[in-house]
Amino acid sequence: MALSVLSRKEKERVIRRLLIQAPPGEFVNAFDDLCLLIRDEKLMHHQGECAGHQHCQKYCVPLCIDGNPVLLSHHNVMGDYRFFDHQSKLSFKFDLLQNQLKDIKSHGIIRNETEYLRAVVLCALKLYVNDHFPAGNCNVLRKTIKNKEFLIACIEDHNYATGECWNGLWKSKWIFQVNPFLTLVTGRIFVQAHFFRCVNLHIEISKDVKESLEVVNQAQLALSFARLVEDQENKFQIALFEELQELSNEVLKKILRRDLPVTRTLIDWQRILSDLNLVMYPKLGYVIYSRSVLCNWII
Repeated sequence: MALSVLSRKEKERVIRRLLIQAPPGEFVNAFDDLCLLIRDEKLMHHQGECAGHQHCQKYCVPLCIDGNPVLLSHHNVMGDYRFFDHQSKLSFKFDLLQNQLKDIKSHGIIRNETEYLRAVVLCALKLYVNDHFPAGNCNVLRKTIKNKEFLIACIEDHNYATGECWNGLWKSKWIFQVNPFLTLVTGRIFVQAHFFRCVNLHIEISKDVKESLEVVNQAQLALSFARLVEDQENKFQIALFEELQELSNEVLKKILRRDLPVTRTLIDWQRILSDLNLVMYPKLGYVIYSRSVLCNWII
């Protein structure tokens, strides 16, 4: 159905659904493409603001405030499109389309034992992230649910290489209750990649984790938690490579009509041509080269 025959509410639903489906790192591109189709600046701006807010929460969009990384998620949402950062003690709005902070306000927090524990866990987690991720970001939040204190740790790293036709995101979220002797850590590791050179390939892989940790003191808990995250994410990465290797082999077997040796080595055809002195002679003919046959065509 053409967009011109849709009602305004139907257009809003379609636009928001398409924007929310945009892969990480491609929200602005999707918005710009839709603007060319919709040609309604007011409608697109409103839907872009709504969908952008959800996109930030879904993919833990990183920001930098006062030199400190901040990860946006639904755990630090305050309502009215505002987010809160424990480290800087600020609340703000974020315009994803303009990549700009807006309406920044100070926001106080209660200094208690949980807040001190949050700071210690953040320090331990930063050591792990800095050691394992090329440009990783992490954040630790605290939240009260039914009078129970929880800490929520978020990790994010990405490589958005749109010019090379691919984007990739690694993120994880870990939650545990602040208990005196034993606590249960629940987490989810999530990887998403999008390749769009010659094919349009989306990959989404996730793993849920549940582990218990003994609690002796704040320093011990922070170090044990960081080691747990490191161990689980390393296991996930190894398993991920193995699965992709197996998948690649299976796909190659299905698409090839006959078995061929697969070396997984990039062949520099131009160098081969140069080494063999295969050139084009206007009077003698052309040398026609392919992967399987090399022949001369004499004019």
